[in-house]
Amino acid sequence: MLLQERTSVAAHHRWRWVALAALLVAEAMNLLDATIVTVAAPVIHADLGGAESDIQWFAAAYTLPFAVLLVNGGRLGDRLGRRRVFAVGVAGFALASVVCGLSATADMLTVARAVQGAASALVIPQTIGLIRAMFDGPDLARAMGSIGPVMGLAAICGPVLGAVLTHADLFGSSWRAAFLVNVPLAVVVLALVPFLREDRAVRPPRADLPGTALVVLGTGLVVYPLIQGDTLGWPLWTWAALLAGLGVLVGFGLHQRRRARRGHDPLVEPSLFRDRGFPAALTTSTLFFAATTGLSVVIVTQVQLGMGSDVLVAGMTLLPWSCGMALASWVAGTRLVPRHGAKVMFAGLVALLVGLVSAIAVYGMSDPVAIRWPLVAALAVSGVGNGLFTVPFFTTALSRVRPHETGSAAGLLNAVQQFGGTLGVAVLGSAFFHTFATGTRANAAPVTASLDAIQLAFWLAVAMIAAVVVTASLMLAPARTTEHQTS
Repeated sequence: MLLQERTSVAAHHRWRWVALAALLVAEAMNLLDATIVTVAAPVIHADLGGAESDIQWFAAAYTLPFAVLLVNGGRLGDRLGRRRVFAVGVAGFALASVVCGLSATADMLTVARAVQGAASALVIPQTIGLIRAMFDGPDLARAMGSIGPVMGLAAICGPVLGAVLTHADLFGSSWRAAFLVNVPLAVVVLALVPFLREDRAVRPPRADLPGTALVVLGTGLVVYPLIQGDTLGWPLWTWAALLAGLGVLVGFGLHQRRRARRGHDPLVEPSLFRDRGFPAALTTSTLFFAATTGLSVVIVTQVQLGMGSDVLVAGMTLLPWSCGMALASWVAGTRLVPRHGAKVMFAGLVALLVGLVSAIAVYGMSDPVAIRWPLVAALAVSGVGNGLFTVPFFTTALSRVRPHETGSAAGLLNAVQQFGGTLGVAVLGSAFFHTFATGTRANAAPVTASLDAIQLAFWLAVAMIAAVVVTASLMLAPARTTEHQTS
């Protein structure tokens, strides 16, 4: 009898790690999908046709619903059970991937991408809760520690995998394989779902449907004109939509404060904004990920549309950035941050600015062939700066958050990160396409026009990162009162 119990315990212990693998595959699948599509987007546009702004929508249609529904995804897990919501999200993601792979028009693909983003908002918030339900003690630390390396590997592999799958043209599938690859991964994850332990909150928070509607409407009104405005010639209604979106987001903030005063569960804890450090962190996250995510789209687009290179070359162009980011993240997490703390953020920002300015200089060279190797070095330095910044940033952003605010703060930070990426694709992408189109209409060669366009996008990113230096400094400012720290 004792032997049977020991065997059962050992088997349970092994299957916990198998279940963890399912969670990590699901996390990596979502990150891979975003980076794969970034590389394949120009090829998709060439095949399906449509406006050039569709290239931006292939990315933004995914990240926007992911951002605005992320907190709600976590709340659903609290109420209905994290394993159940996780399984529904993975299944929805797989079905949406099939529709993406079979899309016949750009509009059909954009809608399917939005469904993918909504499904991801159900999957990602459940991961940490499920890990905590399955592990404790040293095993919990090891399980949580596995997330970073897996995400780093996914960040490296995403552009390469997207390029290889699209270039390989498996069975004549071209870019469609970049979406269909999600299906076998999702099937494996769903097969392992029974080994996850169900988990839900002891006191599930109430849903805030009006708050959700306000944040979806507000962000949509802001992002849509930013992407479509240049294509449409910036008519008056685009500016009106922008102002209306900002007004709706202000209304969302007032709604959250009123809901908290009435004793209801808000999507966002208003108390987070009593100390200037956390609002500064939100602004920092928005600007930083707007710059870095927007640049990733612009870089691969310039290689394909401007330089006339194929998708494989475009994917490899992002590899130095991804490798530099993964290596710097590991060094920062294991060595630098434990010794130097938040100071590492600013070292990362300096490295990133050096890399971006160097890339601008490289793109200004007259010989397109001569820029290849200098560009590799500039993008690698930029990636190192990216990795050095992100590790201490999240730790610093949550350092003054009180225990009961942690869930809301973490969800909001992740949501703002995704929204910043969407905003960056809209702003930097629109600047690139406007300058590129203006240059080609003036009879400039596509290479010359694209180099001018990408320099402008990089200068905008430099301005954003310079602003991040200021907002990151505000994150470290002393709290206004001691009441916030002790209450």
